Amino acid sequence: GCPGVLAVLGLEAAAPGECELTRLLQDKLQYEMRLQYMKHYFPIDYTVQVQYEEVLRPSNITRLRNGTVSEAALRYLWFHVSSQAVLRIHEVLPEKHPSWKYTQELCQLFDALGEEYSKYRQTDVEAVVADLVKLIHSAGAESRSKAVRPKALLDNCLKVMRMLYGVPCELGIR
Repeated sequence: GCPGVLAVLGLEAAAPGECELTRLLQDKLQYEMRLQYMKHYFPIDYTVQVQYEEVLRPSNITRLRNGTVSEAALRYLWFHVSSQAVLRIHEVLPEKHPSWKYTQELCQLFDALGEEYSKYRQTDVEAVVADLVKLIHSAGAESRSKAVRPKALLDNCLKVMRMLYGVPCELGIR
């Protein structure tokens, strides 16, 4: 094939692997599961500490879209934010916790999605997104942290995923 062409196409359209994995994630993130694993199995009002950049809401996406950030870059950002959020929740759970296996499975899906995104180079995404991703993975960022409920993190993850993948991956909104 022609070099270069695929890179461009691949970044605008979601890859089949991405679609497959986001469908699996959508199944795992059904309301009942989020409610049970992220709320009922946690103490009342339990929160995890995350960085400001790790909270990605639909409104953030709308703002970035208006700032002409490509869909591919937005998906890349969503991936980094969401996999980090799942990791944060997973890290606070002891192995015997009823939500441990659930978050473990989410981690594995994100790991697989990471394979899809490992093809991206930082140069493929707009600077604003590359900077956000750097912030998410920078060590000294704990100073800018906020307390968020585990379920809220996964609610955001799902809502934004549907915004970004709903059309290209034909995620039926259930």
